[in-house]
Amino acid sequence: MRPADAAGGAARSADPPRVVLGVAGGIAAYKACELLRRLTESGHRVRVIPTKSALRFVGAATFEALSGQPVHTGVFSDVPEVAHVRLGQQAELVVVAPATADLLARAAHGRADDLLTATLLTARCPVLLVPAMHTEMWLHPATQDNVALLRSRGIVVMEPASGRLTGVDTGPGRLPEPVEIAELARLLLERADALPHDLAGRRVVVSAGGTREPLDPVRFLGNRSSGRQGYALARVAAQRGAEVTLVSAHTADLVPPAGVRMVHVGTAEQLREAMLVEAKHADVVAMAAAVADFRPAALVDHKIKKTAGPPSLTLAMNPDILAELVGLRPAGQLVVGFAAETGDETGDVLFHGRAKLAHKGCDFLVVNAVGEGLAFEQPDNAGWLLSSDGGETELPSGSKALLASRVWDAVASRLT
Repeated sequence: MRPADAAGGAARSADPPRVVLGVAGGIAAYKACELLRRLTESGHRVRVIPTKSALRFVGAATFEALSGQPVHTGVFSDVPEVAHVRLGQQAELVVVAPATADLLARAAHGRADDLLTATLLTARCPVLLVPAMHTEMWLHPATQDNVALLRSRGIVVMEPASGRLTGVDTGPGRLPEPVEIAELARLLLERADALPHDLAGRRVVVSAGGTREPLDPVRFLGNRSSGRQGYALARVAAQRGAEVTLVSAHTADLVPPAGVRMVHVGTAEQLREAMLVEAKHADVVAMAAAVADFRPAALVDHKIKKTAGPPSLTLAMNPDILAELVGLRPAGQLVVGFAAETGDETGDVLFHGRAKLAHKGCDFLVVNAVGEGLAFEQPDNAGWLLSSDGGETELPSGSKALLASRVWDAVASRLT
């Protein structure tokens, strides 16, 4: 059970990625159906391996119908194919969702008493375990020790969400939403190496989304930011072990990342106030929010009537939050900025990005080219990562989670 490295692991090809979806016996097993649908519709070839207990919650026929693959639980099924060895050997990714406390314990201690745990032992690809259990079970020292042991071997153990569990119980231990799990699964397939747990003990503050500056009770000045890149930054940082606060302006109805503390704001001034408070004790601040440069100088307290004709609009400058955070940062804090740029007659996107890095004074600046079909409101992103020491790294097109992971690679290296 270790991630693939440059010299090993499942061979990549033009064929659909081969994914094993393990399902352990918890009430959250029903969510595995939605995860399976997302994986198959994304072009993955998925083989579902439930435990016997999982089949008490969701029947084999459901998994077979959704995956188009046979479903077995024991090592004596498909004996001529040696399934308990071949499935792990051939997989490019193994995801177990939900992973119960029992499954985590068996995986940590190398048990191979069913098809799923045997597959985990033979897998040489990235492995993602997604815990789901009651809070007391998740926080029990035995479970935490098992999680730490698995992570020490390079296994990605996703932080659970907090929320409603079974009955009236609530707290950490809830299975993250399938869309989050699918995004992390895609990231592990995109990366050439494992996702390290190297931000443990670090405090990270991320801003995301677009601010809205009200003109009257129904109108505002805004921008096209969906918030996806900032949410990806927060989600990946949390899965790398950081204690994350996400200050979120307007977004496109995104799922709050599991294991992340949320602070909601609306305007640029509200974002500034929140960031100044949250950044005081952070190790890293990432300003991914799209802050409106201007706001109406005065707010009209009633809806402006069309019959009065176009209003005369006077604008005022909004504060430069990134520059202010850089100026106030405590010793040792790293600040990451984002710049959405277009080329013009004076220079290209990278030219303007370099100038902005010098002007802002942050440690890193992610520069994105924007325009029709680029960056804003898109699932993928690309750009450059500029650093204060003169480094420039191209960020090839991929998921926004992949770009986020490359940013955290650089940040973690600088922190170390």
